Amino acid sequence: MTADSARRRRRRRLFGIGAVVTILALCAGGWLVWPDRDDQSQESGKPSANTAPQGRLDIRETVEKPPKSTTGRMAFRFSVDDMRPGEEYEMPGSWATDKVLAKGIGRTLVGFKMGADVTTDDEIWRLPLSGPICGVTRHVTVEGRTAVLHRNHKNPKALCDHVTFVDLDSGKKLWDKEFPASDSVFGVDAMTVTMTRATVAVTWDRGSAAYDMDRGTRLWKNMKTSGCDHQGLAGGRALLMLMACFADDEMTYRVRNVNPRTGAAEWTYRVTDGVKDVALLSAEPAVLGVSAGEIGVTHLISLDHRGKRRTTIGLQGGRFEVKCRILRFQVVDDCPSTVVTDDQVFVTSRERDNSNWILSFDLATGKAVKKFDSGRNRLIYPLRTSGKHVLAFRDSDDHITPMEVVSLDPRTGKETPYFSFGLPPEAWTLTSQELADIFVQNGRIFFSSARATGPDDKDGRWSWLVLGVGSDRASSN
Repeated sequence: MTADSARRRRRRRLFGIGAVVTILALCAGGWLVWPDRDDQSQESGKPSANTAPQGRLDIRETVEKPPKSTTGRMAFRFSVDDMRPGEEYEMPGSWATDKVLAKGIGRTLVGFKMGADVTTDDEIWRLPLSGPICGVTRHVTVEGRTAVLHRNHKNPKALCDHVTFVDLDSGKKLWDKEFPASDSVFGVDAMTVTMTRATVAVTWDRGSAAYDMDRGTRLWKNMKTSGCDHQGLAGGRALLMLMACFADDEMTYRVRNVNPRTGAAEWTYRVTDGVKDVALLSAEPAVLGVSAGEIGVTHLISLDHRGKRRTTIGLQGGRFEVKCRILRFQVVDDCPSTVVTDDQVFVTSRERDNSNWILSFDLATGKAVKKFDSGRNRLIYPLRTSGKHVLAFRDSDDHITPMEVVSLDPRTGKETPYFSFGLPPEAWTLTSQELADIFVQNGRIFFSSARATGPDDKDGRWSWLVLGVGSDRASSN
């Protein structure tokens, strides 16, 4: 019996929701290789250097250290096989610690051991929820915990009215709370969830509430007033709420800084009339992306600690773009092509001649500061802050030139390579920010699909759902 035929005889349903899969015994080709068993730990995530030492209830701000080797290696893969034509499963949420890659699949959270090639039933923990996941946050606490929203029943049309707080390393449900729900609008749930220090906060269009991380007790609840819906939240170092207000058939927006422990408004900023949409790019410093009469973000607005406008940054008629993802549930802070540091905002130019660049703007003056080019047949995107630097992913447009993880210095304009790698064709779709979660954590870059989709024909295919890549040697200290 061949290895391929043996693998295909071991088939299971994708976590009990319908996709038949098989164990993958071999890693993919390309430039990636699997690490030795005794060299899988990459303890590079450490507290951020640009803030005071973090406590366990803070939202983690880890610093990635340059690795000793710039050669990429396969650090993790989750893939399935033999999904039937027309099958489709939502996979919202992706998180990583130094030990575990956690993923949302339908109404289940699962955790996989890092440094493995996994498929169905290889998870080290599984946490079933009462209904499908309907809201996630990218934020994780220092001790590896996060929050998700889910429905109160297996029926995909059931209300999205539960928030669960979970430990990502163990898969333990720490607490689960029910909150008032809003009906979906055009098939999109109106609920959002985020976290800031010691606090989990949710909105449901007609109100908002917050819960203590340790006890799960409700700290406060604010209901809709003055004709303003609670549209969504942005967390991290602070808590911002986006409010949509209706009067005389006109809609205006307000952004409110909320005390996470009391629910009281610290300040409120009224967005100029005529703006069609608002995204919350950062809670502290507060940075907004607004759509002024056009589709998509046209301007960035930075606010000071009192909610007063510092400057407005025009995106030069579309020369630069802020891509905010549109999911099947509401989200106001998911714009992965833009990164905000303490004093700058990094945006991406539109692609031109198979290349682009990143340009940073000063949050106080609005002036351009530093430019980082992608290079020929390559595209570059900022991912997140790492201490006083910004981590970026350089994609390969021709799939011949290597991909890279690099560190950008906002002060000097210097670029430091972390590691380079190539991917086989099965993984190319995972490098799209519109289709996948792309993030760096503990020395690895992860590409995680937001949806599992069956093939167009009956022949079947391998479906790569999550891929992790790291340096072939641990980070330097």
